[in-house]
Amino acid sequence: MSLVEFEVGKNASVPTALFTVLREDDTADPALMPEISDADLKALYRTMVMTRVFDQRMITLQRQGRLGFYLGSLGEEAASVGSAFALWAEDWIFPCYREQGAYLWRGVTVQEMAHQCYGNGLDYTKGRQMPVHYSFRHKNIVSISSPLTVQLPQAVGAAWAAKLRKDPIITLTYLGEGASSQGDFHVGLNFAGVYKTPTVFFLRNNGWAISTPREVQTASENFAMKANAYGFEGVLVDGNDLLAVIVATKRAADKARSGGGPTLIEAVTYRVGGHSTSDDPSVYRKDEEVKAWEAKDPIARFQRFLAKKGLWTPEWELEIQEACKAEVLAAAEAAEKAPAPAPETIFDDVFSDIPRFLQEQRAELMDSLQQSKEAR
Repeated sequence: MSLVEFEVGKNASVPTALFTVLREDDTADPALMPEISDADLKALYRTMVMTRVFDQRMITLQRQGRLGFYLGSLGEEAASVGSAFALWAEDWIFPCYREQGAYLWRGVTVQEMAHQCYGNGLDYTKGRQMPVHYSFRHKNIVSISSPLTVQLPQAVGAAWAAKLRKDPIITLTYLGEGASSQGDFHVGLNFAGVYKTPTVFFLRNNGWAISTPREVQTASENFAMKANAYGFEGVLVDGNDLLAVIVATKRAADKARSGGGPTLIEAVTYRVGGHSTSDDPSVYRKDEEVKAWEAKDPIARFQRFLAKKGLWTPEWELEIQEACKAEVLAAAEAAEKAPAPAPETIFDDVFSDIPRFLQEQRAELMDSLQQSKEAR
């Protein structure tokens, strides 16, 4: 299938077939294969592996009572890693919940992510956010918000500002298919369509919005077609095909950067695990469904592709698995040992200049803490 076949715009047909690059024989369609060096292909694979290793370790720590909460991305690694690869480092990301792979590709360390999950004194958000609600300003990654879909108007607003300043950057915002039922979905896409903002909406359709299946989320044939109502392009892509995600996202980013306006990408993937560590998916879905999607695992598919190219060996796999596990274990241990945020930081970041009444409250708190310490 060619790129032309999935182009959608005003008065155009809606997308109905998945755009893919990887073929059934685990090779790439040469007409669609993006130009990626062997070094980057191997780095992309390693980043997906690291994403999964990190998720698995954090879930284990939560089950042991050492973390309060976690949201994994098992089965969705290609969607986050591939989309981030297609961006410039200067582009801004407005994330949802499962973009750990995008952060790692951007250069965020597992140590930085582990500090946030523990909410310790080395956490950039100073322990104020829930675990997995990352914020990495130094990597142009905006803070995650718990309320659904608020990131869409934010991403569109930032893109509009960049357009007014003639700044060549774009914004990419992630969302789940459940977020398309929220009012901010309409607000974001409508504004983006009217003002042709340089925005990429990356919708991960992983089948479930907690326990709500895709079938009762929308009456539309797919989610990508919704873009047509707002006057711009919708793309339906195989979210478990890393190369297809890269091609589709880069094309959308290039289009936005050149003044062509926004794109809505629907990446069809699957949430193999629960919505979060507070969720038991066995209550509302069948094991057969999960097993069918496990056979389409994005890491395994890309591994077979690399093997066909002579870039993957069992020895290299063992090497990166051991290295990733060691790095994640060390990061978790360091995060667990780090001190809690200093109590007085609760007064930081509220006002640029702390008003007198907060200065008085801060002094009162410090006096109280000192008295408690002396009493012990």
